[in-house]
Amino acid sequence: MATITTVRSHSPSVRDNPAYQAYLTLRVGFVVAPILFGLDKFTNLLTDWTAYLAPAVDRLVPGSASGAMLAVGVVEIVAGLVVAVRPKVGGYLVAAWLAGIITNLLLLGDHYDVALRDFGLLLAALALARLATAFQPTHDTDTATATA
Repeated sequence: MATITTVRSHSPSVRDNPAYQAYLTLRVGFVVAPILFGLDKFTNLLTDWTAYLAPAVDRLVPGSASGAMLAVGVVEIVAGLVVAVRPKVGGYLVAAWLAGIITNLLLLGDHYDVALRDFGLLLAALALARLATAFQPTHDTDTATATA
């Protein structure tokens, strides 16, 4: 005999939950922003991204600073896509990426304002990963479907 769980009509919707709304806001933001910033690494419409690459980091990566920024763009696009599909994993991925960006900016010895902003974004990415634990469905088939 199958048991099906139903939601009572008088119970509040998860969409009315402020924590869920925060989760959704962070998830959308961390999908859209990394993808847009990643794409801009290929066009440099917003800025010359090579100006944000610390010389010490530039010496570590093979190729030119421009080539490094193209690789950064690819990583950012992938990070945004991971957040779209697996927000818990993506949140931690974005947080780690932001830690790398912050380190680069501190090595650059400039743009401390951007480093501080990115620290705030890092905290928000960690919050997304934690909220995803509560709101992202599990991948267990016995909890996602009716049980026998």
